[in-house]
Amino acid sequence: MSAALDSLLDLLDLERIEQDIFRGTSRSAVVPRVFGGQVAAQALVAAGRTVPEDRGAHSLHAYFLRPGDPGAPIVYSVDRIRDGRSFTTRRVVAVQHGKPIFHLSASFQVHEEGMDHQAVMPRSPDPETLPTAAEMLPRHADRFADPRMVDRLLEARAAVDLRYVDAPPFATAGEPREPRSQVWFRTHGKLADDPLLHVCMATYVSDMTLLDSVLLAHGRGGWAIGDVVGASLDHAMWFHRPFRADEWLLYDQESPSASGGRGLGQARIWTADGKLAITVIQEGLVRVPRD
Repeated sequence: MSAALDSLLDLLDLERIEQDIFRGTSRSAVVPRVFGGQVAAQALVAAGRTVPEDRGAHSLHAYFLRPGDPGAPIVYSVDRIRDGRSFTTRRVVAVQHGKPIFHLSASFQVHEEGMDHQAVMPRSPDPETLPTAAEMLPRHADRFADPRMVDRLLEARAAVDLRYVDAPPFATAGEPREPRSQVWFRTHGKLADDPLLHVCMATYVSDMTLLDSVLLAHGRGGWAIGDVVGASLDHAMWFHRPFRADEWLLYDQESPSASGGRGLGQARIWTADGKLAITVIQEGLVRVPRD
């Protein structure tokens, strides 16, 4: 296991300060606020720790309310909404400086057999043939006004091996493209056999690139380039089938719409052997800076 992954696992291992109240810390991010994927993953950890072990997460719906302060702890308060025979529902509010910054509703279900069908996995190259972040990012260093940006991006993604199938938005800024993007990802090291951990890790990664397809449609390079400003507004995930976040997962993303200063990204996450594992939808604030 890499030191970066070990650090991320520590970040997700929340401190329990009351029966249904947890406390977490933050790590540095590319933008000067708490990374959205981190607070979503930590909130799901908090919810999952109040649920019986025989119930796995099957969906989450979340709103990002305020920017998080990376220098202050985050308190997660869990509300036990419902404990049914098949489903368990939890609501989590993340608080900093006395104000809510994030709200999550999550549902958990006992395993059931039932009807089973899925879409066909899209074509994608073998992830082992694609460049790593350490190989790809330095090639585009001249795109960033901040000479430290390559190192900051590498640090922010050090726990995850994330590989772009096609050039990322910052590499083709100024050239509008089809609003579709694919990345392969897995953690830099093996994880414990805990289904909640793998779901939370996928939640963490899901916020890294989902709005790329919005940027591609308009030839924008993104937050690291500085030709857009924005933030995640809401996030929803449905977990369909078991998967491991320490094995290759294909994140196939597209944007069907952008309007009103907001962009919508939708995606499916597939296992390497073609199983549809997760569906993700997110709307984000995406604004072009004024001169």
